[in-house]
Amino acid sequence: MTLAWKHLERVAALEAALAKRILILDGAMGTMIQREGLEEADYRGERFSQGYDALFAVGGHVHGPDCGCEASDQRGNNDLLSLTRPALISGIHRQYLDAGADLVETNTFNSTSISLADYRLQHLVRELNRESARLARAECDAVEALNPARPRFVVGVLGPTSRTASLSPDVNRPGFRAVSFDDLAAAYRESARGLIEGGADILMVETVFDTLNAKAALFAIGDVFEESGGRLPVIVSGTITDASGRTLSGQTAEAFWYSLWHFPLLAIGLNCALGAHELRQHIAVLAQVADAPVSCHPNAGLPNAFGGYDETPESMAEQLREFAQSGLLNIVGGCCGTTPEHIRAIADAVAGLPPRALPQLEDAA
Repeated sequence: MTLAWKHLERVAALEAALAKRILILDGAMGTMIQREGLEEADYRGERFSQGYDALFAVGGHVHGPDCGCEASDQRGNNDLLSLTRPALISGIHRQYLDAGADLVETNTFNSTSISLADYRLQHLVRELNRESARLARAECDAVEALNPARPRFVVGVLGPTSRTASLSPDVNRPGFRAVSFDDLAAAYRESARGLIEGGADILMVETVFDTLNAKAALFAIGDVFEESGGRLPVIVSGTITDASGRTLSGQTAEAFWYSLWHFPLLAIGLNCALGAHELRQHIAVLAQVADAPVSCHPNAGLPNAFGGYDETPESMAEQLREFAQSGLLNIVGGCCGTTPEHIRAIADAVAGLPPRALPQLEDAA
């Protein structure tokens, strides 16, 4: 696996665009999928309609009554839809591109071996990442062909996994860890390879609730870049989990930045958990301390009593326009609850406003 010369050209185009204007990231994939009201059979699709033998058999294993294996319910496994319902995923990408997105995220939030273990699909990691990136790549290329002066970019998503390296899941065993740094790095290497093979322009470690997990991801990415003979731009986006203003592992936005500043990042940002109003103060901190571009893709407000999101496109766009007017943004989009309507409104709201200028800071060392 090598990074072709075309990747270098894409990086140059991305950096030029980022210097000129605020770039628009897409919105929520899960929200759009939930609108479809899919059943478990829809997730399996035709390819895996035969159940366990087709879906789980790998490495010569054949399911039998004495093997102790049981087929796992695939309902809610959104990443699998890149293989079983590719037209659906491509259509969602296209809706966000038509709404004004410059950056389109791959449908790979849970496509690590650690997270896919919940569905017993670890053997599909490389394929899921590769094919998800290819779907996003095809839609970006198609839209860019209509207006070559405005390039569109594929963001290969590396989610936080379902484990935390810093905290124990067992209150009675504070020293216990459900995953190790090496386990995380191995999982991220495999996912990153697939994303690069599929044509990702950028890798984004997102929804970071534990900075040690993010460090494992960046370590793995560095290894993959070394073996591939090139580099892609990397974004890291953390999550302030509640009103405490800290990540789950206890860091403020400022501490989060200084924990990661050693790695060359295209951008640092925050996403998920909170709406724009709640994130504003933390984005302002990042904008003050980070000598890298700042990204922000908040939820459509806080979840309501039914787990939904009520922030309208107009309201969210108005808040994010104020972020831009205050010089806080280089990249902006939406997370949970956001739709193409939100992204269109946000894109319109920040159009013509200058991107945040990078501060000249003293060397943190």
